[in-house]
Amino acid sequence: MVCVVKLNLPRGMRDLDAAELSNINYVRNRFIRTADLFNFKIIQPSPLEMLSTLEAKGGPTISNEIYNFKDKGGREVALRFDLTVGLTRYISQKREMKLPIKAAAFGGVWRYDEPQAGRYRYFHQWDVEIYDTYNLEHEAEIIQLTASFFDDLGLKVTIDISHRELLEQYMKQELGVSDHHLTFEVFRAIDKVQKKGVQAVYDEYAQRISPTLLKPLLELSSQVGTISEIEEQERNLTKLSRWQTLRELVGSLSVRGVTNVRINLGIVRGLDYYSGTVFEIFDSTSTVGALAGGGRYDILTSAFDRSDIGAIGVAGGVERILAALSHHGLLKVETKPLVFVVSENNKESVLKLISELRGAGIPAEYDSRTRSLRKQLDYGFSIGATVLVKVEQKDIENSITVKNLVTGQETKGKVTQVLDLVSNILRSSN
Repeated sequence: MVCVVKLNLPRGMRDLDAAELSNINYVRNRFIRTADLFNFKIIQPSPLEMLSTLEAKGGPTISNEIYNFKDKGGREVALRFDLTVGLTRYISQKREMKLPIKAAAFGGVWRYDEPQAGRYRYFHQWDVEIYDTYNLEHEAEIIQLTASFFDDLGLKVTIDISHRELLEQYMKQELGVSDHHLTFEVFRAIDKVQKKGVQAVYDEYAQRISPTLLKPLLELSSQVGTISEIEEQERNLTKLSRWQTLRELVGSLSVRGVTNVRINLGIVRGLDYYSGTVFEIFDSTSTVGALAGGGRYDILTSAFDRSDIGAIGVAGGVERILAALSHHGLLKVETKPLVFVVSENNKESVLKLISELRGAGIPAEYDSRTRSLRKQLDYGFSIGATVLVKVEQKDIENSITVKNLVTGQETKGKVTQVLDLVSNILRSSN
């Protein structure tokens, strides 16, 4: 007796059909093209890491948010939740590599988040990193690459930039606050402003942080604009060294032709992770949230025994980018040529022709069921054929008809001319 298995996927997982995979590859190809332009080397870090390696970034509680387990050797391992940790672990072990090291990656990641509409526990990321001693031009290089990538995709985005140490300097020098715990509590409050708004965050934290401290910092964190616009409202910032760092960064980006940037003092990102410049990329006309984010994270390289170098990088979710592309009508199906060969009663001719076409690098297909000509044609249309080759006679030396199924263009010739005839049809349709 056959036992019927219930074919259910684990919660939060999904299969990718041909169309979805094609969309992901569309983003991947443009990402790799951009990374190549900036001379970043593509690396594929292992999908399985030691749990302790992932904890170096996410902390000991990260196991609550990821897929981790003991392998058959009793080792604590986990599926990667991003690409940054694997890249940094790999680079940290390669002490012989010359600096700066420019690395990039594209691949799937796993997170044990609560599944939501359009949000799964397995998804895809792109990632670029520069490893070296501190150099402000590395920040500019990463941001310029990010801007170029989104330009290539056709998305008009805004890049919001800040610096993690800027607010710390402001609290110390202008408000006289140097308590580490209080500083992080303020950062946690600021991090919620984008989603909840200033008043809601003020109400939530007013009992934990003095209102005389909380209110001016929340107001400061809500400042968004150009360097000069913010300086007009917050003149005390100009005395801070990290404000000058932001001025230099924006200046470098301007020289590079990157103008879609602004200062956003509410950007703080990973509180226990980032150590300098931080930034996020937004499409203001859609509701998908930040499309990417990044910053300087010298803490992680130190944790991997590479205190001699730091790192600056950016990563983004591919599915979120696809949602933005779809929102703007930019997600177009790329029609690939497919030649479909048919014959009334000459299967041998069909097999020889598709083999010749495939050998020349031209995608070709036929009806293996050897059905009637009408049903062969129906099948060809159903699989998206763009060019039809019809063998007119049984004799292999006799004529064929080649037809562009999109434009209706048609030509006749000898079987021996199939490559030229099909190539001409394909060229004329481009």
